[in-house]
Amino acid sequence: MGNIFGNSAKKHKMFEPTKLGELSLRNRFVLASLTRGRSGPSRVPNDANVEYYRQRATNFGLLLGEAASVSPMGEGWYDSPSLYTAEQMAGWKKVVDAVHGEGGLIVAQLWHIGRAGHTSFLPNNAQMLSASDIKIEGDGVYTADTTKQPHEIPRSMTTDEIDSTILDYKNAVQNCKEAGFDGVELHCANGYLLDQFLQSSTNKRTDDYGGSVENRFRFIKRVFEEAIFPIFPPSRVGVKLSPNGKFNDMGSEDNVETFSYVLDEINKMGLAFVQVMIGLEFGYHEKCPAMTLAEIKKHLPNTPVMANCGYTPETAEEAVASGKAACVSFGRPTLSNPDMVDRLRDGIPLADPLPLDQWFGKEPHRAQPDLGYITGIPAKYSDA
Repeated sequence: MGNIFGNSAKKHKMFEPTKLGELSLRNRFVLASLTRGRSGPSRVPNDANVEYYRQRATNFGLLLGEAASVSPMGEGWYDSPSLYTAEQMAGWKKVVDAVHGEGGLIVAQLWHIGRAGHTSFLPNNAQMLSASDIKIEGDGVYTADTTKQPHEIPRSMTTDEIDSTILDYKNAVQNCKEAGFDGVELHCANGYLLDQFLQSSTNKRTDDYGGSVENRFRFIKRVFEEAIFPIFPPSRVGVKLSPNGKFNDMGSEDNVETFSYVLDEINKMGLAFVQVMIGLEFGYHEKCPAMTLAEIKKHLPNTPVMANCGYTPETAEEAVASGKAACVSFGRPTLSNPDMVDRLRDGIPLADPLPLDQWFGKEPHRAQPDLGYITGIPAKYSDA
């Protein structure tokens, strides 16, 4: 990733403040939500997590917390943090307090993995839940013992289970409020549960939650209206979407029609932002034309767009300067560059990328959660 800014950084819009609803960002660089698997089997954020977010709070205009599950049935990732117990909420509060202590902002991202996990993560090895009983076609999934196993067939959720899952979301949102988060982002992307309901390739239901795009959007709409808005105003709420992505075996021939409808509906809600995975570097399903950032913005005239996936400083600057995006979220470069914004502003080269084997938590990280996480990664380039 190059550095186009150097001593002329003040002339670039990426360094200018902006507002996302009620959230006032010092700059337009956003820390993307990155699942790192460093919270242990209890899924309670620990001291290493606190330091990780604290380091980045002084640089980025906004931090998006790594995805946190809303219930035991929504799990599916090794040692990721969650937000359904009092202990987990208390752990996240330490993170939030550290971020606020540095003058930063942090939004929680809430997810339910649905069919994208494995029974080994679930209570009593329960069968995974999804919109329909369609399994992921792929080369396998990592399980609770970190081995790779074949994908399993999920079970189609009953309407009672949909109702109870909405209550799970509400409980998690309440925990976000008590932890002091500045807002919440609803994860509806990358083939996780809400995306599984939204897309026609994974939703073959014949009830009120399947068939038409209105029905397929119903679950998401209810989560907003019944679980989130009673606790956080829309001006402190975001959503993540991935209309072009194939991750977790996603993509549908009617995605342009589906997401055009969804974006039009979301634009009416008055959300703080819509984060859209525009870049194709994460994998493009090729089942219909890819939606562009310009096309996305046409459907969101009243809602700030957060562009995501594969952006460089140069393409990020173009996106915000053109008015198509209000800000841009960065992921992989931030793993080894907690001070990414300072480096770009001061003309300092970015640190080398973090090795792939240090991205995600594994068994050794339970004893040393800071390994490849904060150890050996200076918070500021001047400390290197």
